Amino acid sequence: MASSPAVLRASRLYQWSLKSSAQFLGSPQLRQVGQIIRVPARMAATLILEPAGRCCWDEPVRIAVRGLAPEQPVTLRASLRDEKGALFQAHARYRADTLGELDLERAPALGGSFVGLEPMGLLWALEPEKPLVRLVKRDVRTPLAVELEVLDGHDPDPGRLLCRVRHERYFLPPGVRREPVRVGRVRGTLFLPPEPGPFPGIVDMFGTGGGLLEYRASLLAGKGFAVMALAYYNYEDLPKTMETLHLEYFEEAVNYLLSHPEVKGPGVGLLGISKGGELCLSMASFLKGITAAVVINGSVANVGGTLRYKGETLPPVGVNRNRIKVTKDGYADIVDVLNSPLEGPDQKSFIPVERAESTFLFLVGQDDHNWKSEFYANEACKRLQAHGRRKPQIICYPETGHYIEPPYFPLCRASLHALVGSPIIWGGEPRAHAMAQVDAWKQLQTFFHKHLGGHEGTIPAKL
Repeated sequence: MASSPAVLRASRLYQWSLKSSAQFLGSPQLRQVGQIIRVPARMAATLILEPAGRCCWDEPVRIAVRGLAPEQPVTLRASLRDEKGALFQAHARYRADTLGELDLERAPALGGSFVGLEPMGLLWALEPEKPLVRLVKRDVRTPLAVELEVLDGHDPDPGRLLCRVRHERYFLPPGVRREPVRVGRVRGTLFLPPEPGPFPGIVDMFGTGGGLLEYRASLLAGKGFAVMALAYYNYEDLPKTMETLHLEYFEEAVNYLLSHPEVKGPGVGLLGISKGGELCLSMASFLKGITAAVVINGSVANVGGTLRYKGETLPPVGVNRNRIKVTKDGYADIVDVLNSPLEGPDQKSFIPVERAESTFLFLVGQDDHNWKSEFYANEACKRLQAHGRRKPQIICYPETGHYIEPPYFPLCRASLHALVGSPIIWGGEPRAHAMAQVDAWKQLQTFFHKHLGGHEGTIPAKL
């Protein structure tokens, strides 16, 4: 590490800045002689995290480096391997301040995976080494480990490794209880907060990938909710396809949650993304006991298979594969593939949201390339208001794609679509998408606390 002696005069301003930065950075041992402070000519660089060691995935971590030479150029690199061993990486170039210190809350990135003042950029800018890989956490009982490194110099050829630290980010908040659910036909996992209940109850569902994803439910349980991650196909003894879904299954899940001794009524909330968001609309429209529903980039039409409930049938909206576009990278853009549910026989696939008695929050990525989420949210709003129902809240996020995840998940640009059978693009610009995820996470918590009981109030949308 290049280093040179520095002689700094101790003015009032300098003494104040030294004291304030020392609270977090822990300034190196400096020796004062009269009015002169002598800085050791050579110090070992140290990576400092706050909180140190580990924290919950949806919480920010403060990253800083001390022991650098004044204004030393360095490259910070983050790497993570998912449960299947796939590598994700991000890097950014920085310059230490005149004290040889670097705090990512104050220092802008000069280039790399992102630029500007982005304290959490090394996480949200992670990109897979191999294309078409989406970061997904399957087992919430184990953390994901992020390795952070500081390298001397800047790209394209940063120098030697100065220091590194391992940072664990967990998905099961301290004290949160995880209970597998195998009751009747219902297959899922219930997460309960550590404190005594009862708690507001929420059913959480994902999209066409099928199976059971628990990470959003486990994180949300740490915020004071009883959350059941619900599988509905391609899991254990459930149907292998979505060709026909029966709402009686979802009704059984709602009734299970409502009857749980640690869940307070009189109704429950629904949270779903993509096909899961569409199912939230259907459940709220046909079933009793639904008080509030958050729909993340969902459809107002039934998609992908037939939906049945007590003699009523919603056919799937029609598709026209000739409307698939191909990007310059060779991926499919399917945003125009579905027929409009406002025209011809496809009107039969429009979910009868006017029957719903619940309150709705639509979270919309305006650059969603899976389907026309903003159009669907607005059409649901029109239908509800035309029938005298409460106007839903719609929050639109510019330059935001389809997969709006909990905070700090990196943007998935493209991956395999289970129904299309080929890779498709999901939309979104990394920084804007990351900002949307942070805000959307706060918005849905506020919405559920307000309408399911708990903390009142709303958070103004930041975008």
